Amino acid sequence: MKFNPSHAVLTGVLSLFFHQAIAAPLAYVPNEKDGTISVIDTSADKVVDILPKGGNLGKRIQAATLDASGQYLYVVVRDDNAVAKLDLATGKELSRVFVGDEPEGIKISPDGKVLASCLEEEHAVSFVDLSSFKLVQTSKTQGKNPEHCVYSPDGKWLIASNEKSGDLDIFDAATMQSVHLIKGSKHPRGIGFLPDGKLFYVANEAGNQVEVISVADWKVVERIKVGVRSNGVTVSPDGNRVYISNGGEKSVSVIDTKSNKVIKTIKVGERPWNMALTPDGKKLYVANGRSNSISVIDTVKLEHHADIPVGSFPWGVVIH
Repeated sequence: MKFNPSHAVLTGVLSLFFHQAIAAPLAYVPNEKDGTISVIDTSADKVVDILPKGGNLGKRIQAATLDASGQYLYVVVRDDNAVAKLDLATGKELSRVFVGDEPEGIKISPDGKVLASCLEEEHAVSFVDLSSFKLVQTSKTQGKNPEHCVYSPDGKWLIASNEKSGDLDIFDAATMQSVHLIKGSKHPRGIGFLPDGKLFYVANEAGNQVEVISVADWKVVERIKVGVRSNGVTVSPDGNRVYISNGGEKSVSVIDTKSNKVIKTIKVGERPWNMALTPDGKKLYVANGRSNSISVIDTVKLEHHADIPVGSFPWGVVIH
C-alpha cells in the first residue's frame, strides 16, 4: 500500500481526539506550601503530573479554578497578591495579575467572563476581566475578612463569606458592588448553591453547623449540625446531597437536601478542607491539609475509597 501522508495525519488527529474523548477527568490540587499543583488521573487515582513545569508558583498558593473549556487553570499566589494563569496544554504559567491584599478564594462567573477574588486583609473583592486578564474593579465588603467567593448559578449574585465578622456579603454581579449583608454564625467558610439557585449552604467553622439560606429573601431558613470545625462545601450535580468537610474531626458529613439531615459521616484524612466532585458526581475528592493527601469517597456507596499522596498542605481540589 502506498503511504499517504494526509491519511496518516488525519489518523493521528482522530486517534488523539479519541483518547481525549475517553480520558477520565483530571483533578488539580494546589499544594499551599510547595507552590505546586498535583494532577490526579481520576480513573487510576494516581498523581500523573506536577505543575508548573520546572518550578513553582510561589511560597504560598491557595485557591484554584478552571475555565469552562478546561484549557486554563487560575491559581491564587498569596505571597505575590496575585492570580496566576496556567496553560494546561503546556503546563506552563502564561501570566499573572495583581488582585489586592491577601487573596484566598477565587471563582469564575458562570458566563466565563469575570474572575472574582476575595481579599482577606483588604476587606474587599476584586474582579478580573478574563479576556484581557486585567483587574477591572475592587469593591469593599461590608463585612471583615472575606474568604470564599461563589457565584449563583444564574450569575446574578456573588456571595462572599466574611470569616472575622461572621456574615456574608451579597454582591450584585452586574455592578460588582455589595448590596446586602446577611448575619450568620461565627466563621462562615465554604459556600455551595443548589443547582436551581434558590438555596445555598454555608459551613460555619466555629459553630460546627451549616446554614441554609434562601436567595428569595436572604434569610437563614435552617441550621444543620455537622462535624467539628466545618469548612468546605460541595453540592452534587443533581442537588440531592451536600458534602461538608469537618476540619476538626477528620470527616465529611453527607446532607440529604430533601430532609436537610446528615445521613452519613465518612472518615478521611487530617484537616479536610476544600473538595470537588467528578462531573458524574460518583467520586468526591477531599484535600487533607495536614495529611498531605487527597481522600477519595465513593458517593454511590458513601464509603472512603482511597488516599492519594500529594504535596505539602493541599488547599483544595478542582476537576475537569
